[in-house]
Amino acid sequence: MTLDWITPADRLKSLPPYVFARLDELKVRAREQGLDLIDLGMGNPDGATPRPVVEAAIAALQDPANHGYPPFEGTAGFRQTITAWYQRRYGVKLDPDSEALPLLGSKEGLTHLALAYVNPGDVVLVPSPAYPAHFRGPAIAGANIYSMILKPENDWVIDLAAIPDEVAERAKLLYFNYPSNPTAATAPREFFEEIVAFARRFNILLVHDLCYAELAFDGYQPTSLLEIPGAMEIGVEFHTMSKTYNMAGWRVGFVVGNRHIVQGLRTLKTNLDYGIFRVLQTAAETALNLPDEYLHEVQTRYRTRRDFLIQGFAELGWSIPKTKATMYLWVPCPPEISSTDFALSVLQQTGVVVTPGNAFGSGGEGYVRMSMIADCDRLGEALNRFKQAGITFRSGAALASSLKP
Repeated sequence: MTLDWITPADRLKSLPPYVFARLDELKVRAREQGLDLIDLGMGNPDGATPRPVVEAAIAALQDPANHGYPPFEGTAGFRQTITAWYQRRYGVKLDPDSEALPLLGSKEGLTHLALAYVNPGDVVLVPSPAYPAHFRGPAIAGANIYSMILKPENDWVIDLAAIPDEVAERAKLLYFNYPSNPTAATAPREFFEEIVAFARRFNILLVHDLCYAELAFDGYQPTSLLEIPGAMEIGVEFHTMSKTYNMAGWRVGFVVGNRHIVQGLRTLKTNLDYGIFRVLQTAAETALNLPDEYLHEVQTRYRTRRDFLIQGFAELGWSIPKTKATMYLWVPCPPEISSTDFALSVLQQTGVVVTPGNAFGSGGEGYVRMSMIADCDRLGEALNRFKQAGITFRSGAALASSLKP
């Protein structure tokens, strides 16, 4: 029996295929063909969750008191740990009862915030390229999305002066993300001051995604939006436990900031879920209280991989600036080939998975994102495969011809 008469809602039909789901399909096919994949496509940290975090979860799991429904707003202990972490890291004082909300991962919160605050037709400002949840959430909510195209000559930082006043006057939300996924760009503190002033001038809700807050190198310290005077009046900031603490599968994140915005998101979520399993919140508390030595180990790991890959790509003709943060490299495609064709060709010829830049919006065309989620031995194997396949920055024409039927 077919169900042709049942059609998806327009909001679902309007969404393009999610690139990471498509990549998963291609990876399955490649493995079926016997390819040894080196997956640098997703931002899925390699390695185990820190042992103290796992042990805390095991102990909490054995307590029957943790087996029931958790509080909608998260446990008091986790919220207090979040706000204490903010005070320690940024000198920002937050009320754990009203200005912090645990989430089922930051992606969930970023998307649901749009549903909580965007009406169909509202204008939402989103960078391009950007993490897909920044534009897909508003799209699901029926927003009119205005893409702020990021440019390499501006170091991939939003050019606020390029936004027409008539657009800014209609805008309701602005999503942004520094350190950035996918570009690995960072923004100076002066930019945060400018964007707060911009938002206050035009009465725009700022949504900052700071999920790479601690993956920073060479003495660089990312800025929290909430450090900026006036930001608490018009903004919220999202975090995830996934990246720094190798907890991607645990699905724990949180949002902090303006109490009215946070509570609006909480109201929506009370109608959608029952919050995070208490065991996971206990584990997340342990992670946020890990000593700085653990953080330094993580930073060293990604910095070493960054240096290794940048040097290796230089030998293949790529000139990639040394990034200050994140777990990504934003790599230009060879000339005369699209980011999708380049990513597919790399997969077919080498078994190395990378993400086409246009998956992050039209502003990402001409680039691919590579995640530093393998050790240097495995990254070296990826570079060797590039070399053996003749894939260099100067090989675009050859690659393009090889993809023709």
